[in-house]
Amino acid sequence: MKFNKVAVAYVLGVGTSMVAIAAGAAIGSARQAAFDTITVHRINVVEPDGTLRMVISDKAEFPGMIFKGKEYPHATRQDVAGAIFFNDEGTENGGLIFGGQKSDGKIVNFGHLSFDQYEQDQVLTLEQSEENGRRAAGISIDDRPAAPLDYAALSHLETMPPGPARTAEAQRLVAGGATGQQRLFLGKTSKRNSEVDLKDADGHTRLRLLVSAQGAASIQFLDADGKVARTILPGAGK
Repeated sequence: MKFNKVAVAYVLGVGTSMVAIAAGAAIGSARQAAFDTITVHRINVVEPDGTLRMVISDKAEFPGMIFKGKEYPHATRQDVAGAIFFNDEGTENGGLIFGGQKSDGKIVNFGHLSFDQYEQDQVLTLEQSEENGRRAAGISIDDRPAAPLDYAALSHLETMPPGPARTAEAQRLVAGGATGQQRLFLGKTSKRNSEVDLKDADGHTRLRLLVSAQGAASIQFLDADGKVARTILPGAGK
């Protein structure tokens, strides 16, 4: 059977147009899709240019530390699920993580929401933890160095086996000021005290407002070695 060349071209053109229209409709539908239930292991939220802005994940697919799009192994995240936030440059900017289980009669449970300094670690944290009957919950504010966090060095430290070499490396990073210090804690301690701890730039508590589980209230002034230099009790000075 012979075909007219013009007719063939027309048919092919119409077919191509229909495919293009169908593809466009599919893309438009995907952008506005609605679901009742979605079951996934991980969701990556990205900008149009591909920059990662948020990851929501289970434990198995949870990301390591990500700095400007490059991922570094992070051993302390092997048992967490949650969401990690990233800034406009694809660098970690905070997150929400949680986990908990009972094994051999022992409970380990935690929840953590934090926000990071630019290219550094967390500076504002809301956290609760429970382990072997010791429970704590509170808000922390931290000081971090102006220099970017050394993601490679921290990742290397976490992959080192326990021992003197790892301890020495951790001490080196802390002594060099790479990790910063906590400046304020407000919450409940594992001793069931309600506390407000105000700390100096070296992380030493210098002023503490305390109410024990038994109801004893006090104001404590501490020296740089952590020793209580003065305590004010209710009724003092009357």
